[in-house]
Amino acid sequence: MKLTQTMQTSLEVEIDDHPLGLRVHVQGEETYENTLAYWLMIAPRLETAQGKGLLLIDELLGPPMSEQQWLELVLTMEYAQLWRYRIAHVKPRGLKEVEYCELFARDANLDAKVFTDEREAERWLGEGRH
Repeated sequence: MKLTQTMQTSLEVEIDDHPLGLRVHVQGEETYENTLAYWLMIAPRLETAQGKGLLLIDELLGPPMSEQQWLELVLTMEYAQLWRYRIAHVKPRGLKEVEYCELFARDANLDAKVFTDEREAERWLGEGRH
Protein backbone atom coordinates (compact mmCIF):
# COMPACT_ATOMS: atom_id res chain seq x y z
CA MET A 1 0.00 0.00 0.00
CA LYS A 2 1.34 3.39 -0.97
CA LEU A 3 0.60 6.56 0.99
CA THR A 4 1.64 9.99 -0.21
CA GLN A 5 0.97 13.04 1.90
CA THR A 6 1.98 16.63 1.20
CA MET A 7 2.02 19.04 4.12
CA GLN A 8 1.68 22.82 3.89
CA THR A 9 5.05 23.21 5.64
CA SER A 10 7.03 22.13 2.57
CA LEU A 11 7.06 18.42 3.38
CA GLU A 12 6.21 15.52 1.10
CA VAL A 13 6.11 12.01 2.55
CA GLU A 14 5.69 8.88 0.44
CA ILE A 15 5.27 5.59 2.31
CA ASP A 16 5.42 2.29 0.40
CA ASP A 17 5.39 -1.33 1.46
CA HIS A 18 8.79 -2.96 1.02
CA PRO A 19 9.82 -6.64 1.28
CA LEU A 20 11.80 -5.76 4.42
CA GLY A 21 9.06 -3.57 5.95
CA LEU A 22 8.57 0.00 4.72
CA ARG A 23 10.27 2.37 2.29
CA VAL A 24 9.68 6.03 3.11
CA HIS A 25 10.78 8.93 0.92
CA VAL A 26 10.70 12.42 2.41
CA GLN A 27 11.31 15.71 0.61
CA GLY A 28 10.95 19.33 1.63
CA GLU A 29 12.47 21.67 4.15
CA GLU A 30 14.70 20.28 6.89
CA THR A 31 13.20 21.46 10.17
CA TYR A 32 12.53 19.83 13.50
CA GLU A 33 8.78 20.17 12.86
CA ASN A 34 8.98 18.40 9.48
CA THR A 35 11.19 15.64 10.86
CA LEU A 36 8.83 15.03 13.77
CA ALA A 37 5.85 15.11 11.38
CA TYR A 38 7.22 12.39 9.12
CA TRP A 39 8.18 10.19 12.09
CA LEU A 40 4.65 10.57 13.44
CA MET A 41 3.38 9.33 10.04
CA ILE A 42 5.83 6.42 9.93
CA ALA A 43 5.32 5.01 13.44
CA PRO A 44 1.76 3.67 13.01
CA ARG A 45 2.58 2.23 9.58
CA LEU A 46 5.53 0.28 10.99
CA GLU A 47 3.18 -1.55 13.33
CA THR A 48 1.31 -3.07 10.37
CA ALA A 49 4.28 -3.57 8.02
CA GLN A 50 5.13 -7.10 6.91
CA GLY A 51 8.80 -6.78 7.90
CA LYS A 52 10.76 -5.14 10.69
CA GLY A 53 12.88 -2.85 8.52
CA LEU A 54 12.56 0.81 7.61
CA LEU A 55 14.34 2.21 4.58
CA LEU A 56 14.09 5.99 5.02
CA ILE A 57 15.18 8.10 2.05
CA ASP A 58 15.63 11.60 3.48
CA GLU A 59 16.00 14.37 0.89
CA LEU A 60 15.11 17.27 3.14
CA LEU A 61 16.93 20.50 2.24
CA GLY A 62 18.36 23.16 4.49
CA PRO A 63 20.61 23.43 7.51
CA PRO A 64 20.82 20.21 9.55
CA MET A 65 19.03 19.91 12.86
CA SER A 66 21.10 20.63 15.96
CA GLU A 67 22.35 18.06 18.42
CA GLN A 68 19.66 19.20 20.89
CA GLN A 69 16.91 18.80 18.28
CA TRP A 70 18.03 15.23 17.45
CA LEU A 71 18.02 14.34 21.14
CA GLU A 72 14.55 15.86 21.58
CA LEU A 73 13.28 13.92 18.55
CA VAL A 74 14.59 10.58 19.83
CA LEU A 75 13.09 11.22 23.27
CA THR A 76 9.76 12.35 21.78
CA MET A 77 9.50 9.20 19.63
CA GLU A 78 10.33 6.85 22.51
CA TYR A 79 6.65 5.86 22.82
CA ALA A 80 6.69 4.40 19.28
CA GLN A 81 8.93 1.51 20.39
CA LEU A 82 11.19 1.99 17.39
CA TRP A 83 13.67 -0.39 19.05
CA ARG A 84 11.59 -3.20 17.51
CA TYR A 85 12.70 -2.16 14.01
CA ARG A 86 15.93 -1.90 12.02
CA ILE A 87 16.22 1.61 10.59
CA ALA A 88 18.39 2.58 7.60
CA HIS A 89 18.36 6.37 7.26
CA VAL A 90 19.61 7.35 3.79
CA LYS A 91 20.82 10.90 3.15
CA PRO A 92 21.63 10.81 -0.60
CA ARG A 93 22.68 14.48 -0.61
CA GLY A 94 25.33 13.92 2.05
CA LEU A 95 25.47 13.23 5.75
CA LYS A 96 25.90 16.80 7.00
CA GLU A 97 25.97 16.41 10.78
CA VAL A 98 23.55 13.50 11.20
CA GLU A 99 25.98 11.53 13.34
CA TYR A 100 23.94 12.94 16.23
CA CYS A 101 20.94 11.07 14.91
CA GLU A 102 22.79 7.75 14.83
CA LEU A 103 24.47 8.26 18.21
CA PHE A 104 21.27 9.22 20.04
CA ALA A 105 19.38 6.39 18.32
CA ARG A 106 21.96 3.88 19.52
CA ASP A 107 21.85 5.34 23.04
CA ALA A 108 18.09 4.70 22.96
CA ASN A 109 18.76 1.05 21.97
CA LEU A 110 17.63 1.57 18.38
CA ASP A 111 19.17 -0.52 15.60
CA ALA A 112 19.76 2.43 13.26
CA LYS A 113 22.45 3.44 10.81
CA VAL A 114 22.91 6.41 8.46
CA PHE A 115 23.92 5.95 4.80
CA THR A 116 24.41 8.01 1.65
CA ASP A 117 23.61 5.10 -0.72
CA GLU A 118 20.18 3.46 -0.85
CA ARG A 119 21.45 0.09 -2.13
CA GLU A 120 24.01 -0.14 0.67
CA ALA A 121 21.30 0.72 3.21
CA GLU A 122 18.99 -1.93 1.79
CA ARG A 123 21.75 -4.57 2.01
CA TRP A 124 22.36 -3.64 5.65
CA LEU A 125 18.63 -3.90 6.39
CA GLY A 126 18.53 -7.36 4.81
CA GLU A 127 21.44 -8.53 6.97
CA GLY A 128 19.32 -7.99 10.07
CA ARG A 129 16.42 -10.10 8.84
CA HIS A 130 15.92 -13.33 10.78
